[in-house]
Amino acid sequence: MNDSDVSKQIQQMVRFIRQEAEEKANEISVSAEEEFNIEKLQLVEAEKKKIRQEYERKEKQVEVRKKIEYSMQLNASRIKVLQAQDDLVNSMKENASKELLSVGSNQNNYKNLLKNLIVQSLLRLKEPSVLLRCRKEDLELVESVLDSAKEEYAEKAQVHQPEIVVDKIYLPPAPSKKNEHDRYCSGGVVLASRDGKIVFENTLDARLDVVFRKKLPEIRKSLFGQIAA
Repeated sequence: MNDSDVSKQIQQMVRFIRQEAEEKANEISVSAEEEFNIEKLQLVEAEKKKIRQEYERKEKQVEVRKKIEYSMQLNASRIKVLQAQDDLVNSMKENASKELLSVGSNQNNYKNLLKNLIVQSLLRLKEPSVLLRCRKEDLELVESVLDSAKEEYAEKAQVHQPEIVVDKIYLPPAPSKKNEHDRYCSGGVVLASRDGKIVFENTLDARLDVVFRKKLPEIRKSLFGQIAA
């Protein structure tokens, strides 16, 4: 083999090696590009996922805030409605309290009422000796019915007539513009056992409170209808 043949073989080998190198380089380049594209796609998808999760989180926060605000507004509206209802009911009670002041305008009727209140109180206490307290302006009427009240009680309870001591400490007077912020009593009596352990408040105001509390559900239903819980 002469030099020319050797040279040709070497050149062929060089071309072959170069071709293989180029092909390998292309494969590496393509593979690297594919890996890069895959990694880039994964990064893009990961970022998209993060953005979606962040959006969903913020969307949930907005929904929660909306629900809280709606609930607060609803509660505020309910409170306003309940307050308006309470104001109306209290206004009715105030008007009823004012009507009590006219009870004593008819002396005969009020005198009979006082006797009935005393008898009722005695039946509740069932004590042989009691202390009675009334308004100063009612003292004369109260003293005028004590005997008949004791007699009626004794007959109903089948006991001896009780001892009734009229207390010199009086119940507050009827309300007026001068004492509208002070304690007041629209009429009636308070009876207690002599040791003070049992007290029965039978004033007109106390009776109104009892009736009002008892009838309050009916009053509310009549005024406002059946309210869902």
